[in-house]
Amino acid sequence: MNNDTHITQLLADPDRRDEAFRLLMQRYGRSLYWHIRRIVVDHDDAEDALQDTAISVLAGLDNYRGDSELGTWLYRIATNQALLLLKRRKRWYQRLDDLGPALAERLPAVDDINAGQAERLFQQAVLELPTQQRIAFNLRYYDELPYEQIAVITGKSVSTLKTNYHYAVTRIKNYIKQHAS
Repeated sequence: MNNDTHITQLLADPDRRDEAFRLLMQRYGRSLYWHIRRIVVDHDDAEDALQDTAISVLAGLDNYRGDSELGTWLYRIATNQALLLLKRRKRWYQRLDDLGPALAERLPAVDDINAGQAERLFQQAVLELPTQQRIAFNLRYYDELPYEQIAVITGKSVSTLKTNYHYAVTRIKNYIKQHAS
């Protein structure tokens, strides 16, 4: 039996919801953190949004009907919490240039990520993407989710997501070409 099936069975039993929640966070907590982090960039903001996600999940366990996979349901909540945090912090449409050196300093140093200048340039290019393109790109590229699942998570159509992903890839390539030395 796969873990999600086991967790879904636990969710059906009101006396075992705490155990189901604990297992959900064990199974998905790290991937949700990195999904959120790629949206909000800052570690502390990602932690805050992950905590808000956990609270929303806990509050919504009674409402989970199983219409979508557990992972899809969790990613949708996490995405919404990350976007709410961005909105609250008034960063919705800001880009790397708007944030200046402060955001660039939040990127891990090359030594910290064991990557070369190309990786740092790639990360900066992703940060420059408009929010919806960045979300589509992150879910497809990093999390390797199918467009259909991303559509459920984001509430966007598959064709919109494909367009956002295509534009994101094009923008990333152009950014790297412009800034590569």
